[in-house]
Amino acid sequence: MNHAQLTALGRALRLLGEHGEALTGDTPDARLHEVKADLRRALDLLEESVTTAAPSTRCTEHPTGPVDESAPDLCLLCETRRRAARRAEFNGPAAPGPPTESAPSRYGVRGDRPQPQQRWLPELWNGQEWQLCGTPRRDRREAELYLAAQRRGSRPAMAYRLVHEFTDYEVLRVWGTPVRIDIEPMGNL
Repeated sequence: MNHAQLTALGRALRLLGEHGEALTGDTPDARLHEVKADLRRALDLLEESVTTAAPSTRCTEHPTGPVDESAPDLCLLCETRRRAARRAEFNGPAAPGPPTESAPSRYGVRGDRPQPQQRWLPELWNGQEWQLCGTPRRDRREAELYLAAQRRGSRPAMAYRLVHEFTDYEVLRVWGTPVRIDIEPMGNL
Protein backbone atom coordinates (compact mmCIF):
# COMPACT_ATOMS: atom_id res chain seq x y z
CA MET A 1 0.00 0.00 0.00
CA ASN A 2 1.51 3.32 -1.05
CA HIS A 3 1.17 6.63 0.78
CA ALA A 4 -1.66 8.01 -1.43
CA GLN A 5 -3.73 4.86 -0.93
CA LEU A 6 -3.07 4.96 2.79
CA THR A 7 -4.23 8.58 3.19
CA ALA A 8 -7.33 8.07 0.99
CA LEU A 9 -8.34 4.95 2.93
CA GLY A 10 -7.78 6.72 6.27
CA ARG A 11 -9.92 9.65 5.16
CA ALA A 12 -12.74 7.32 3.99
CA LEU A 13 -12.70 5.39 7.29
CA ARG A 14 -12.73 8.59 9.36
CA LEU A 15 -15.75 9.78 7.33
CA LEU A 16 -17.48 6.45 8.07
CA GLY A 17 -16.72 6.97 11.77
CA GLU A 18 -18.41 10.36 11.65
CA HIS A 19 -21.40 8.79 9.93
CA GLY A 20 -21.57 6.14 12.67
CA GLU A 21 -21.57 8.79 15.40
CA ALA A 22 -24.34 10.74 13.69
CA LEU A 23 -26.71 7.78 13.27
CA THR A 24 -29.89 7.87 15.33
CA GLY A 25 -33.23 6.12 15.24
CA ASP A 26 -34.79 8.78 12.99
CA THR A 27 -31.94 9.14 10.44
CA PRO A 28 -33.52 9.77 6.96
CA ASP A 29 -33.06 7.24 4.15
CA ALA A 30 -31.16 9.76 2.02
CA ARG A 31 -28.53 9.94 4.78
CA LEU A 32 -28.37 6.12 4.93
CA HIS A 33 -27.79 5.98 1.12
CA GLU A 34 -24.96 8.48 1.56
CA VAL A 35 -23.42 6.21 4.28
CA LYS A 36 -23.85 3.24 1.92
CA ALA A 37 -22.00 5.06 -0.90
CA ASP A 38 -19.17 6.13 1.45
CA LEU A 39 -18.93 2.55 2.72
CA ARG A 40 -18.66 1.21 -0.86
CA ARG A 41 -15.99 3.83 -1.64
CA ALA A 42 -13.96 2.71 1.43
CA LEU A 43 -14.31 -0.95 0.43
CA ASP A 44 -13.15 -0.16 -3.14
CA LEU A 45 -10.12 1.73 -1.79
CA LEU A 46 -9.34 -1.20 0.49
CA GLU A 47 -9.71 -3.65 -2.43
CA GLU A 48 -7.25 -1.61 -4.52
CA SER A 49 -4.66 -1.43 -1.77
CA VAL A 50 -4.66 -5.15 -0.85
CA THR A 51 -2.36 -6.97 -3.28
CA THR A 52 -1.96 -10.42 -1.68
CA ALA A 53 -4.44 -13.19 -1.01
CA ALA A 54 -6.25 -13.33 2.31
CA PRO A 55 -4.33 -15.32 4.91
CA SER A 56 -5.62 -18.83 5.36
CA THR A 57 -3.82 -19.35 8.71
CA ARG A 58 -3.09 -17.25 11.79
CA CYS A 59 0.63 -18.01 11.41
CA THR A 60 2.89 -15.01 10.79
CA GLU A 61 5.55 -17.21 9.17
CA HIS A 62 3.19 -19.01 6.73
CA PRO A 63 0.04 -16.83 6.38
CA THR A 64 -1.10 -18.50 3.15
CA GLY A 65 0.30 -21.97 3.93
CA PRO A 66 -1.64 -25.23 4.16
CA VAL A 67 -4.32 -25.40 6.86
CA ASP A 68 -4.47 -27.85 9.77
CA GLU A 69 -7.77 -27.42 11.64
CA SER A 70 -6.40 -29.04 14.82
CA ALA A 71 -3.46 -26.61 15.11
CA PRO A 72 -3.91 -23.55 17.34
CA ASP A 73 -2.67 -21.23 14.56
CA LEU A 74 -4.20 -23.37 11.76
CA CYS A 75 -0.72 -23.79 10.16
CA LEU A 76 0.08 -27.34 9.03
CA LEU A 77 3.78 -26.57 8.53
CA CYS A 78 4.33 -25.23 12.05
CA GLU A 79 2.19 -27.95 13.61
CA THR A 80 4.26 -30.64 11.85
CA ARG A 81 7.42 -29.08 13.32
CA ARG A 82 5.85 -28.98 16.80
CA ARG A 83 4.75 -32.63 16.54
CA ALA A 84 8.26 -33.71 15.52
CA ALA A 85 9.70 -31.83 18.51
CA ARG A 86 7.23 -33.51 20.88
CA ARG A 87 8.07 -36.93 19.42
CA ALA A 88 11.78 -36.26 19.85
CA GLU A 89 11.21 -35.49 23.54
CA PHE A 90 9.86 -38.98 24.12
CA ASN A 91 11.63 -41.11 21.50
CA GLY A 92 14.90 -39.24 21.10
CA PRO A 93 15.91 -37.55 17.84
CA ALA A 94 15.19 -39.38 14.62
CA ALA A 95 18.23 -40.85 12.89
CA PRO A 96 18.79 -39.24 9.48
CA GLY A 97 19.05 -41.57 6.53
CA PRO A 98 18.98 -45.37 6.50
CA PRO A 99 19.77 -47.27 9.69
CA THR A 100 23.49 -47.91 10.13
CA GLU A 101 22.96 -51.21 11.95
CA SER A 102 24.89 -53.91 10.13
CA ALA A 103 26.26 -57.33 10.94
CA PRO A 104 28.52 -57.24 14.01
CA SER A 105 32.20 -57.15 13.16
CA ARG A 106 34.56 -59.75 14.58
CA TYR A 107 36.92 -57.02 15.74
CA GLY A 108 34.38 -54.30 16.49
CA VAL A 109 34.02 -50.91 14.90
CA ARG A 110 35.94 -47.77 15.76
CA GLY A 111 33.08 -46.35 17.81
CA ASP A 112 33.04 -49.47 20.02
CA ARG A 113 36.69 -49.13 21.03
CA PRO A 114 37.55 -46.43 23.51
CA GLN A 115 39.87 -43.74 22.27
CA PRO A 116 43.35 -43.91 23.83
CA GLN A 117 43.68 -41.40 26.61
CA GLN A 118 46.89 -40.13 28.07
CA ARG A 119 46.77 -39.70 31.83
CA TRP A 120 49.19 -39.52 34.73
CA LEU A 121 48.20 -41.51 37.80
CA PRO A 122 49.57 -40.43 41.21
CA GLU A 123 50.00 -43.49 43.44
CA LEU A 124 51.19 -44.09 46.99
CA TRP A 125 52.64 -47.15 48.70
CA ASN A 126 50.28 -48.22 51.51
CA GLY A 127 52.65 -50.86 52.90
CA GLN A 128 51.13 -53.67 50.84
CA GLU A 129 50.58 -52.35 47.33
CA TRP A 130 50.45 -49.26 45.20
CA GLN A 131 47.15 -47.42 45.36
CA LEU A 132 45.78 -44.41 43.57
CA CYS A 133 46.12 -41.37 45.83
CA GLY A 134 44.47 -38.67 43.78
CA THR A 135 42.52 -37.96 40.65
CA PRO A 136 44.24 -39.04 37.42
CA ARG A 137 45.64 -35.93 35.73
CA ARG A 138 45.79 -35.01 32.07
CA ASP A 139 48.87 -32.84 32.68
CA ARG A 140 52.15 -34.41 33.88
CA ARG A 141 53.42 -31.24 35.57
CA GLU A 142 50.18 -30.89 37.50
CA ALA A 143 50.45 -34.52 38.68
CA GLU A 144 54.05 -33.98 39.85
CA LEU A 145 53.05 -30.81 41.72
CA TYR A 146 50.24 -32.76 43.40
CA LEU A 147 52.64 -35.49 44.55
CA ALA A 148 55.13 -32.90 45.81
CA ALA A 149 52.34 -31.36 47.91
CA GLN A 150 51.42 -34.81 49.24
CA ARG A 151 55.04 -35.48 50.27
CA ARG A 152 55.15 -32.17 52.13
CA GLY A 153 51.76 -32.84 53.81
CA SER A 154 51.20 -33.68 57.48
CA ARG A 155 50.96 -37.48 56.93
CA PRO A 156 53.14 -38.43 53.96
CA ALA A 157 53.23 -42.01 52.71
CA MET A 158 56.40 -44.13 52.64
CA ALA A 159 56.68 -43.82 48.84
CA TYR A 160 54.92 -42.21 45.90
CA ARG A 161 55.10 -42.90 42.19
CA LEU A 162 53.79 -41.38 38.99
CA VAL A 163 52.42 -43.83 36.43
CA HIS A 164 51.94 -42.85 32.79
CA GLU A 165 48.81 -44.41 31.32
CA PHE A 166 48.41 -44.37 27.59
CA THR A 167 47.44 -47.59 25.90
CA ASP A 168 49.68 -49.28 28.47
CA TYR A 169 51.09 -48.36 31.86
CA GLU A 170 54.61 -47.12 32.43
CA VAL A 171 56.11 -46.07 35.76
CA LEU A 172 57.77 -42.74 35.17
CA ARG A 173 59.21 -41.81 38.53
CA VAL A 174 59.29 -43.15 42.09
CA TRP A 175 59.81 -41.10 45.25
CA GLY A 176 60.93 -43.05 48.34
CA THR A 177 61.49 -46.80 48.82
CA PRO A 178 58.48 -49.12 49.05
CA VAL A 179 58.96 -51.71 51.81
CA ARG A 180 56.44 -54.51 52.28
CA ILE A 181 54.96 -54.38 55.81
CA ASP A 182 53.22 -57.36 57.35
CA ILE A 183 49.82 -56.24 58.58
CA GLU A 184 49.62 -58.97 61.24
CA PRO A 185 51.39 -58.13 64.51
CA MET A 186 54.27 -60.36 65.57
CA GLY A 187 54.88 -61.71 62.08
CA ASN A 188 51.63 -63.73 61.75
CA LEU A 189 52.41 -66.21 64.58
